[in-house]
Amino acid sequence: MDILQLMPIIGPDPSCLEANDRKIDLNIPVLLVVAVALIDVDGRVLLSQRPEGKQMSGLWEFPGGKIEEGESPEAALTRELKEELGIDIGESCLAPFSFASHVYDDFHLLMPLYLCRVWRGVPSPKEQQKLKWVKLEKFSEYPMPPADLPLVAMLKEFL
Repeated sequence: MDILQLMPIIGPDPSCLEANDRKIDLNIPVLLVVAVALIDVDGRVLLSQRPEGKQMSGLWEFPGGKIEEGESPEAALTRELKEELGIDIGESCLAPFSFASHVYDDFHLLMPLYLCRVWRGVPSPKEQQKLKWVKLEKFSEYPMPPADLPLVAMLKEFL
């Protein structure tokens, strides 16, 4: 008998043990981006809506962006938040939380997510995006990219 057959299934949903029917193309590029859950004093999290003309436009996401060559995730996030939202964050104010790994049709996304409760300035849209402070229980009202959904579930458990 296989050792896995002897182990009990832990958790309410054993579907993760089923074979994945989706064929993964190993030749697609890995896109490394970084994101943050900015949490205000009321426990709300800032979401940013992807503007028209961008891939996945209209979907809501955690602020952040691409990591450039030679840049740490924390430095990239600090830079992106200054460019996108006009706020200043010290790298020491970023707490690593989790990460997403998701295969889209034409790339594989790898995205560390940080938590942050301290920043300087008021977030304001600098790239035609919409911003919204949202309570976690209302996140289902905001369509998000598939890679972000497991992170939302973890945030709900943590906060």
